[in-house]
Amino acid sequence: MSSRRSRSKNSSPGSSRISEDRINELISQLHQLIPEMHNSRSDKRSAGKVLQETCNYIRSLEREVDDLSERLSELLATTDANHAALLRSLLMQ
Repeated sequence: MSSRRSRSKNSSPGSSRISEDRINELISQLHQLIPEMHNSRSDKRSAGKVLQETCNYIRSLEREVDDLSERLSELLATTDANHAALLRSLLMQ
């Protein structure tokens, strides 16, 4: 038995360690959430690959949010004050 496994089995119930089964479950959930991986036909995936694709996906979402924020700012800057105020109030809901 590896030392990592023996440590996780010997840890106290209240400790902050996550079991290997729980990690595998979370990796599986991430696999299902990432469109590039979810659409792949292969059910085989390494934890490292899932985590790398998750990081890539989060970065792409951040870029998309930045782009949409910039476009919204441009739209609000070119819209009359009444429409801009209405748009802002709708966005704040």
